[in-house]
Amino acid sequence: MNGANYSVVSEFVFLGLSSSWEIQLLIFCLSCLFYVFSIMGNLLIVVTVTSDPYLHSPMYFLLANLSIIDLIFCSIAAPKMICDLFRKRKVISFGGCIAQIFFSHAVGGTEMVLLIAMAFDRYVAICKPLHYLTIMSPRMCILILVVAWTIGLIHSLAQLAFVVNLPFCGPNVIDSFYCDIPQLIKLACTDTYKLEFMVTANSGFISVGAFSLLILSYIFIMATLQKHSSGGSSKAVSTLSAHIIVVVLFFGPLIFFYMWPSSSTHLDKFLGVFDAVLTPFLNPVIYTLRNREMKVAMRRVFSKLTGFRKNQ
Repeated sequence: MNGANYSVVSEFVFLGLSSSWEIQLLIFCLSCLFYVFSIMGNLLIVVTVTSDPYLHSPMYFLLANLSIIDLIFCSIAAPKMICDLFRKRKVISFGGCIAQIFFSHAVGGTEMVLLIAMAFDRYVAICKPLHYLTIMSPRMCILILVVAWTIGLIHSLAQLAFVVNLPFCGPNVIDSFYCDIPQLIKLACTDTYKLEFMVTANSGFISVGAFSLLILSYIFIMATLQKHSSGGSSKAVSTLSAHIIVVVLFFGPLIFFYMWPSSSTHLDKFLGVFDAVLTPFLNPVIYTLRNREMKVAMRRVFSKLTGFRKNQ
């Protein structure tokens, strides 16, 4: 069946988050607040790592790129969600819907690989400290970044291959505030049972597998760290705990979305907002509050900026 011949749907209608004016107002205020803080927090990390020579290390290079990914991710669905909150008819074009799916999966797949790379970076730093700079060389860091984006793009294109040629002849109502594959394939005018299983296998099983690998890796690193009593162990534990919290925040909603794609509940929408707005905000907060070097570097950046303004 060729989607070009049968797809008559040119736009999709979102049901949104709530029909209550009071709840919409609360969501609007909180979403705007967290979205602005997400942008500012992640930009601050990128600027700090870029401008402070003390942070020119593999760990902070990966952290800065994670912040760049979060900057892109929080701008995929959140701005439209905020604009749509008080609109009676929340509409997105077919092309806009496909674009949301493409960018969210490309960025999400890239972040998944980057989180694995950050776990590997901590493994090398703690378990093979003498070879750290040799293994995590600038060339290796660039290679990790290229591989991460390549895998993210391939994953996204593979996901789109499932849905781009599906026939959509109505209905066109999505019980959400953004487009994603589990909600979209339910609207296709064909049997999608096998397709739903393939989507679950592609995104759900990959998410569970990557999450399990990361948690086991961090458990192994923690166990290795306990065998070595050194002055820097508390700092390493703090860094690792920050990584683990970010991993749980990132993979938790993904596993729920793609392992139980048939659910359509208030929890599903709450996790959607959490994933779109809160997670990109919490990532810089977690990394900065639990990282003394980052806090000191931010102070240096602020002092440089204020000193520069005074001189002017």
